[in-house]
Amino acid sequence: MSQQAPEPPAPELTPSASHPEAVPLAPELLISQLLRVGVLLSLSLVMCGMVITFIRHPDYFSSPDALERLTAPDSAPHRLADVFEGVLAVRGQSFVMAGLLVMITVPVLRVALSLGLFRAQKDRTYAAITTGVLALLLLAFFLGGVE
Repeated sequence: MSQQAPEPPAPELTPSASHPEAVPLAPELLISQLLRVGVLLSLSLVMCGMVITFIRHPDYFSSPDALERLTAPDSAPHRLADVFEGVLAVRGQSFVMAGLLVMITVPVLRVALSLGLFRAQKDRTYAAITTGVLALLLLAFFLGGVE
């Protein structure tokens, strides 16, 4: 009878105590985590803003005039600096606007992450296409702010 050497163990996909080095995540997992975290952060900011607004101004529940002031277009911060200032001053509408800004930037961050992943994979065709898409998105943001 011949003795066969035992098969080597299969490589582990997750780090363990014996192998502390981290396993790089697949591109799809990185993108899904970015999207998940972005949506949760946006939702959290909007919810916090709503809670702050209605705690500070309980008359919004009972007064149609007060609620109309809240929903008026001029009452929300319109500039990025106003949003940051309002968040630091713990204004509810600024938190809501910050949440909306996060929601808008998440897809742009996804494109930027995809660009980095394509470059890491040395996929020049998709990196070039993604660079064009990112450039158009950024151009649209900068030109959209012009009044």
